[in-house]
Amino acid sequence: MALPTPANDNNRAAYRTSFTGENEWYTPARYVELARRVLGTIDVDPASNDIAQQTVCAAKYYTAETNGLDKPWSGKVWMNPPFSRNLIGRFIDKIIEEYQSGRCTEAIVLTHNSTDTKWAASLFENAAALCFTRGRVRFVSPKGKLAAPAMGQLFSYFGWRPDRFTSVFREVGHVVTPANDNAPASTIAA
Repeated sequence: MALPTPANDNNRAAYRTSFTGENEWYTPARYVELARRVLGTIDVDPASNDIAQQTVCAAKYYTAETNGLDKPWSGKVWMNPPFSRNLIGRFIDKIIEEYQSGRCTEAIVLTHNSTDTKWAASLFENAAALCFTRGRVRFVSPKGKLAAPAMGQLFSYFGWRPDRFTSVFREVGHVVTPANDNAPASTIAA
């Protein structure tokens, strides 16, 4: 005997099917430019490709083929990691490791705001500031189609200038400074 389906269960089904499983989604230029306003330059983009680099313009970047996970990330890092379950946690662990080692001096990481995940908890415990977007980032597919993500996004900042990050990223979202031992003391810029 089948159980009746609650009326709102259709929303759950739509949510589950809204993820494409594709890892190639490019960040719109607007958000990369905000990151550049904070970082100044982008030295490394560890999860990229030739098409994304037309916007990001990192001094060094790694692709799925060149595997940024087994390379050092030095300087200022921009990262829109692959969102698949088997990869995102590894990229988040790596950015934290690179920042804590001192190789990475500043970083901005763009993810979904999946606050219930282990990797998001790692971001909250280690980032100096977080920006929860107002609305959703409309990522661009390799064929130029705009995505319709099922949730909002999160920009996580690692570095010594959370006040600079706050003053720039509050343009697109709500910025918070987590209470963690890794975040430098700062004041929020007016």
